[in-house]
Amino acid sequence: MSELLRERRGHIEILTINRPEARNAINGAVSKGFTAAFDELEADDDCWVVVVTGAGDKAFSAGMDLKAFAAGEAGDIMGAKGGFAGIAQRAFAKPLIAAVNGSALAGGCEIMLSCDLVVAVEGAKFGIPEVKRGLMAGAGGLIRLPKRIPPAIALELALTGDPIDARRALELGLVNRVVPAGQLMEEALALAGTIAENAPLAVRASKRVMKEAGELPDAQGWKVNNAAMPEVFGSADATEGAVAFAEKRPPRWTGK
Repeated sequence: MSELLRERRGHIEILTINRPEARNAINGAVSKGFTAAFDELEADDDCWVVVVTGAGDKAFSAGMDLKAFAAGEAGDIMGAKGGFAGIAQRAFAKPLIAAVNGSALAGGCEIMLSCDLVVAVEGAKFGIPEVKRGLMAGAGGLIRLPKRIPPAIALELALTGDPIDARRALELGLVNRVVPAGQLMEEALALAGTIAENAPLAVRASKRVMKEAGELPDAQGWKVNNAAMPEVFGSADATEGAVAFAEKRPPRWTGK
């Protein structure tokens, strides 16, 4: 059985870590599977949004599979294109939604942080407990967490290693929505579907500008913003959006 499942629903791709018996820990096979999938989806004009989730109801991902690491799979797990799990250091242009079905700890939390939006079940937990094992969160948690939640809270999570629950994560703005377990994929796919109703070129440009400009002073941020505008405003989809509005019909996007 494949340890990374793929499913396509319209313009939405669902990637599922399929190792529930190992709390969806990341081994070499999963990391290489993610790498290949993201490479393919980046070039797939028919894929507009990606949802990442885990199998079962216990864990989104427990992070690195330490047994696989000890067995010599470290290079595949950490050294894949895109870094840990093929995603931690990847600049993926299309929207990524994490559907967190259980605990997202250590590298699992860092996979979640690599996504743009998060829908979580009520019983989910989030944390970077590496310091409890004499380690540090090396797959982006120490970089991304203080940008997603107040820095003092991020520092507390990093230094204590203690987790927070889904409701606290929602209060802090770490996740977008918290739902009962039985509604997780329905809610995640509804969010993905709402995004996929919009022009894909404009969506990707909006993500890119917000990600890049958010790291810059306003003056430089305006340069990023203004550089993106000709591509979007001069696109066929921009014309289609205006025509569809005038004709009172849904737009037919082409991504061009």
